[in-house]
Amino acid sequence: MKHVVILTGAGISAESGLKTFRDADGLWEGHDVMEVATPEGFANNPTLVLEFYNQRRKQLLRVAPNAAHQALVNLEEKFKVSIVTQNVDDLHERAGSESVLHLHGELLKARSTASENEIVPWTKDIVQGDVCKSGYQMRPHIVWFGEAVPLLDQAIEITRTADILIIIGTSMQVYPAASLIDFVADNVPIYFIDPKPSISEHNRKNLTILASAAAIGVPKLVEVLLNQKI
Repeated sequence: MKHVVILTGAGISAESGLKTFRDADGLWEGHDVMEVATPEGFANNPTLVLEFYNQRRKQLLRVAPNAAHQALVNLEEKFKVSIVTQNVDDLHERAGSESVLHLHGELLKARSTASENEIVPWTKDIVQGDVCKSGYQMRPHIVWFGEAVPLLDQAIEITRTADILIIIGTSMQVYPAASLIDFVADNVPIYFIDPKPSISEHNRKNLTILASAAAIGVPKLVEVLLNQKI
């Protein structure tokens, strides 16, 4: 069974109603990214950061997977499918995808400020005074700017084994996630789906660009792949 590895970014979730990570002016939901997505921001104003993610969590619980998320599940009829996502939402899982690795953490989890390995499911607000079993403040289970990406090595190993690579809704500008494309074998076909592609077919052999919104382009590509003779 061929292995399809899928890299997804904010663009796929935007079509479900979630705002992309940051706008062109560097703001995320009206906040400077450095204020709400760095360890320094959390240290300077933990109340602001906790409330920011509380609002993101509430927003997530009001939306649903879209046609792109759902189409990716259909690939599992014929392929081994691994999703590596930069997104912190659970829309891939809610759609039914079986193998999802979250590079940048998960909004519906919290972790201790004392240990990045003490992680628990969390769907309510996190407030000051919510502590882990050792008495340390809880924080969102999000990989902030300036922090290591703990699952990067695992994502690299998954990408190395790809027979087909599909990239959806990402600028390919955020590192280290953007470097994953460099770990596929030279002969692996790559499909890049985004309404405003940041790379072109001249950049790399075996690259096919689908300049389309995810909810339109992903179902079309999935149909093509499922109808291919393997």
